[in-house]
Amino acid sequence: MKSAVETLNPTRVRLTVEVPFEELKDSLDAAYKKINQQVTVKGFRKGKIPARVIDQRFGRGAVLEEAINDALPKFYTQAVNEAELDVLGQPEVDIKDLKDGELLNFTAEVDIRPEIELPEDFSGIEVEVDAVEVTEEDVDKSVEQLRERFATTSPVERAAADGDVVTLDLEAKVDGEVLEDGIAKDVSYTIGSGELLDGIDEAVKGVEAGGEATFTSELKGGSAAGKAAEITVKVSQVAERELPELDDEFAQLASEFDTLEELKADSRKRLENMKQYDQATQAQERVLDKLLELIEVPIPEKLLEDEIQTRKHNLEHHQLGQMGLDLDKYLEIQGKTAEEFETETREAAVKGIKTQFVLDALVNKEKLNVNQEELTEHLMRRAASSGMSPDQFAQAVVQGNQVPMLVGEVARGKALAMVVESATVKDTNGEVVDLSDEDEEEAEGRTAEAAAEESASEESKEG
Repeated sequence: MKSAVETLNPTRVRLTVEVPFEELKDSLDAAYKKINQQVTVKGFRKGKIPARVIDQRFGRGAVLEEAINDALPKFYTQAVNEAELDVLGQPEVDIKDLKDGELLNFTAEVDIRPEIELPEDFSGIEVEVDAVEVTEEDVDKSVEQLRERFATTSPVERAAADGDVVTLDLEAKVDGEVLEDGIAKDVSYTIGSGELLDGIDEAVKGVEAGGEATFTSELKGGSAAGKAAEITVKVSQVAERELPELDDEFAQLASEFDTLEELKADSRKRLENMKQYDQATQAQERVLDKLLELIEVPIPEKLLEDEIQTRKHNLEHHQLGQMGLDLDKYLEIQGKTAEEFETETREAAVKGIKTQFVLDALVNKEKLNVNQEELTEHLMRRAASSGMSPDQFAQAVVQGNQVPMLVGEVARGKALAMVVESATVKDTNGEVVDLSDEDEEEAEGRTAEAAAEESASEESKEG
């Protein structure tokens, strides 16, 4: 077999492959054997029909077609390996010449992973992140949220007001007809929480137990989602919320601490940890953006279009479907036009593919490896974020042949952590931020999320 490679552009090549006919012998034998099992000819036992009879009865062309379908993937793979190409997705194959008994000549156009020129070092990258600052107001707000969780309610004989907890019966009508799924009984609702329908707060405020009100609101879910409905609400109870006193007794009730000051100090520490986490994530994202600005990465058009379609499909059929929304309603809620959505989706797909290419190039350049412990830790994190148990997630990964994808996510996380370590990160106060304790974990978490979004690119590469 002879093969040659023609570069069409930085991300696409054309392979020209010439195969002597004798190299098709195994595939021809397999074709005759397959046809033998599928047909019957009077006078011959099944599976024992001579090749010349098959040629006469069914045509040599049918045999050649079967043989070539069997042989092409083998010769294509051999040509790719000989040329040491890193191909992406499936090739477009065109048979140029087929001479029975002489030769087979075909071409295969396919996208390839582009060559990427990486900087010698990343010390020139500088980014600014938010400073970690926890104010007294932040601490007070945190303690107040805890206090809200320990609030008690007591029924009162007066009209409902902001902050009260009311018990309601709801009935929704569209075009004068009560919806099958439009009736709800004994619903507990805190006035002002915004957790139910638009307009309900204004409707129930001022209503006493035993009273009712009617208002119009757009339904957020159910069989008539998005439609305007007439809502009748009956108040069966009004209860006043009572907050515990902010003192040492509250601290002992709501935490493991003996004093309110100890509780506040712990709240401050937790808020600082959260802000440090956010700061580290922000550093990862901004360093990645700077890195991508430094490097020219040609994007295979076919891969990009596939990625865009995959992102749209996942949004429409998974995320929005679970919320009972379609794309038009989603765009209305987001305040976006279809053109803006298309532009944003394309930009996100380009960034996703570019991120994967650049970090993979870094992994190869630095020869970064992933050990079993790192893979297990990453699997545990991914399982937690997916809502599955580690065993369930691991089983799904193995069954879906997704272990290489997870290994890639961890390796890219390590590559990004290496860049962050070399970069200069300062906060808004001008202070250099030390991310030495968070680098690797934060980078891996950030990259795992990106890699999950880029699954279509990964699958195309594996294909």
